[in-house]
Amino acid sequence: MGGADARKLSGDQVIDRMLSLVEAMPELAEPLGEKARTREYWRDLFGTNDAMRRLAAALAEAPAFAADPPAESTREAWSRAFAGGYGDEAKRIFQRVMRDAWRKPVERAPVVRWRDRFGPDEIVQRVRPVESEAWLPNPHRGTTTFQRFQGDALYPAWFTSDTHGPVEFTSVDEVAENRTFVPRTTLSYCRWPWAWLEPEKGVYRWDIVDGALRTARERGQTLQTRFQPYTIRVEYAETPPRSKRHPPERSVNVPDWYWDTGAPWIDKGPYAEHEPDSNDPLYLEHFGAFIRAFAERYDGHPDLESVDMAYAGFWGESGGNSTPEAAEKLIDIYLESFKRTQLVSMLGTPGCAHAAARTRDGERHVGWRADCFGDLRRPDVPEVPRDLCFNHTFDAYPKGIAKGGVTDAWRRAPVTMETCGNVATWFLSEYDLDTIIREGYRYHMSVFMPKSVYFPGPFRERLIEFDKRIGYRYALRQLLMPLEVSPGADVDLEFFVDNVGCAPIYRPYRLAVRFRQGDAASVVMLAQDIREWMPGHTWFAEKITVPAGLEKGEAAFDLAIVDDVGAPKVWFAIDDRTDDGWHSLTSVDVV
Repeated sequence: MGGADARKLSGDQVIDRMLSLVEAMPELAEPLGEKARTREYWRDLFGTNDAMRRLAAALAEAPAFAADPPAESTREAWSRAFAGGYGDEAKRIFQRVMRDAWRKPVERAPVVRWRDRFGPDEIVQRVRPVESEAWLPNPHRGTTTFQRFQGDALYPAWFTSDTHGPVEFTSVDEVAENRTFVPRTTLSYCRWPWAWLEPEKGVYRWDIVDGALRTARERGQTLQTRFQPYTIRVEYAETPPRSKRHPPERSVNVPDWYWDTGAPWIDKGPYAEHEPDSNDPLYLEHFGAFIRAFAERYDGHPDLESVDMAYAGFWGESGGNSTPEAAEKLIDIYLESFKRTQLVSMLGTPGCAHAAARTRDGERHVGWRADCFGDLRRPDVPEVPRDLCFNHTFDAYPKGIAKGGVTDAWRRAPVTMETCGNVATWFLSEYDLDTIIREGYRYHMSVFMPKSVYFPGPFRERLIEFDKRIGYRYALRQLLMPLEVSPGADVDLEFFVDNVGCAPIYRPYRLAVRFRQGDAASVVMLAQDIREWMPGHTWFAEKITVPAGLEKGEAAFDLAIVDDVGAPKVWFAIDDRTDDGWHSLTSVDVV
């Protein structure tokens, strides 16, 4: 036969090895008869069933057959080939052949009712739902629309506007899919300049915010928002201000009335001439008053997902010209004004570090947001090699996370990543999507905001899958529970939940089970805190009391994650759901 260098044998070569083994150790094949010395016999035997086909495939790569077979068909040579084992490998191979070749399916009695699937003496059942790969309409996570709502038209190309949040709102009879984008989202992100929302001192355009919240709800979304101190440069020759007092020639689009308060400007700001001085008491007074007014009206609103703690600078992102001391005062206004709505700080700013330090050990938890997600810029300049310049992915985020004190913040509050370009500009700039997706999971993102720009074809499917895996996504691997229950008795349940996402959920929803008989249903709330289900495996056991009102006979057993009024709010990756949104898992016999 000779020594074989191949690591995987063909089917005929596997048969060669079996014939050699029969020749060397004929007593092992004796139960098979003389026909076991023929090639035709082994060819037929290995094709008998799936088990034998798998055995042939396993032998094709077994080292004693493929990598280090004996040079001749003798007992001594085969014994040397199996020398690394425990002396009976050849016998075990033939035992496997005889077990698998004539294996017959276990005969089961016909299933007339659900309990017939189990033996009469069994007392427990294991429920193992098949994991679904479908998109789930789960809240507080996933991809957001930008300055738009679910089903609205995307931007016509790859140019977007931070300034132009929606101000007119239309109800629709049917909510459409998002073409060339994530088909469905449960989040909208809108932002407006301060000047749009408070055009006169103390006169607020709450109709804009009300309309956005209402429209988000109608489209199956909640609203993330930001009010921006200013967003564009203004040339007074082109856009004359209405204020009596204002900077000369040009400035930025703060409310016109703000200048009439006597508020100062600085000659040269980080981004423009004549920006307002964000450290002045008048800025703290008037922008702070707007923060408080917004919170007084909307804090805790059920359709308000989160509020960005924008406090100074263009778009409210960089902190502008504010000092760390001024940033702390403005952040404190947010923290003191919003008691219930989730707040999100801006990574890399003094305000982010202050918010993290102030809330780290308390019950309040602040998320963080970063701009320019996906930045892998590669400018073609002579000074620096193309792939070795500054980018946010390697320079800004790791440093901002560490210096801002938010390394573990994702465990208690959401991480939102916003592109500064968008997916189309990633494609145009030849960015590596695999690197971007990898880093997104590493940041434990819950929310991805790509600005409602179409996803180019080569990126689309991977980003739709990415959307499914950011934030939380729960697979129920197993539920161990009794086959029989008695009304009013305590029973033990064991859960094995797998969070296949990259972050937990941050809302105090409740895990609940339901016993259902006909039109009657009894719900039992569990004590388990689902906010502790970090990415990966969670096992827990809990004792529940069976509802006393159940009648003798079969009861359907359902599972759901519910809100504070008991309505299903979050779904597991399980395809089957009842009409009212519960997962119908199994049944129990009430005895």
